[in-house]
Amino acid sequence: MGKRRVWIPLNYHHVSNRGNRREAIFQSAADYIYFLNLIENAHEKFSIKLCSYCLMTNHYHLQLLSTDTPISKVMFYINKKYANYYNRKYKYTGHLFEKPFFSRPVYDDYDILALSRYIHLNPVKATMVHLPEEYRWSSYSYFLSSEAAQPPSFFTFDPILSQFSGNTQDKKKKYLKWMMKAHSYEESMDYLEKFVMMDTDMKQLAAEKKSDY
Repeated sequence: MGKRRVWIPLNYHHVSNRGNRREAIFQSAADYIYFLNLIENAHEKFSIKLCSYCLMTNHYHLQLLSTDTPISKVMFYINKKYANYYNRKYKYTGHLFEKPFFSRPVYDDYDILALSRYIHLNPVKATMVHLPEEYRWSSYSYFLSSEAAQPPSFFTFDPILSQFSGNTQDKKKKYLKWMMKAHSYEESMDYLEKFVMMDTDMKQLAAEKKSDY
């Protein structure tokens, strides 16, 4: 019997999945938008919230809170609907995702920050961009003080900005300054080493992180 998935209703969780055989799960802007719309639908259906996310070419990372509905049910809804969409669009057969998904509870305020930094730096570490604000498909742009990007209704700043003082713009600036202090691969992997390595499946993911990320 497989290990029972941990779901703590009052905690955020790191939720991640990647394409089967590490293949792409997003091929166009329309695909990313469709996936984000599914998260919006899940927010309306299950009252979930995200405080950080990043959609990469062959995987995604979500920092997700689901107080009323088990995460397994939420992610089955999102992954199933997205896989059906993708398979129809690209005439793809077989499993789109490698496994149902990975998840790990986040246990304290600092780890919410650490995970958000890890998620937002994913495109930088993959050498897709030089700076996280250059990447379109993450929540990093919501923290820019220009307020050019308005977040969707499923997104909340509270778990992150509540850890800084001042008004909203001051808090955003302090978060960005704090995040970029660890603009190195080793420091941005602190979260992965501390939490992910405790899980057998995620040990393999961590061991393969250089090729994936």
